Amino acid sequence: MEASSINWILAIACLLAGIGIGALGYHLLNAGAAGVQRLRQRLAERDRELAALRDGMQDHFAEATRLTETLRHDAEALARRLGEDAQVLGGQGTPRHGLAVAAPAAPSEEAEVALESAPPAPRDYADGSGGTLSEDFGLRDDDEAREPQAPRY
Repeated sequence: MEASSINWILAIACLLAGIGIGALGYHLLNAGAAGVQRLRQRLAERDRELAALRDGMQDHFAEATRLTETLRHDAEALARRLGEDAQVLGGQGTPRHGLAVAAPAAPSEEAEVALESAPPAPRDYADGSGGTLSEDFGLRDDDEAREPQAPRY
């Protein structure tokens, strides 16, 4: 073999190796770019979904506000109508504005006497921290008897 043919064979082999390495590099770099492109596309889709969800929530809250206002208006109209009907039927006292509740009447002296003479309400809890009644609960001598305590809640 001649030296010139070896040079030509070596030059052709280097050219083929360079083309192969270039194709491999292009493929690897292009694969990364395709992944970035897919991520950008997914991000754009998520942004569109989020914008649609945000618009839907705004519509939902606007509708809820409108329904609440309608309900409040209807409740006030009902209270006004009930007050007018009470006046027409000769109800006692003046009609209340809105849904306000009247103050309870003071208890009479007979009711207070009845409350004082009534036995105290039974307790269903123990004084300690165990949460159950002891076996001797309520079995005290008269000299140890104390005023009954108000029920704890």
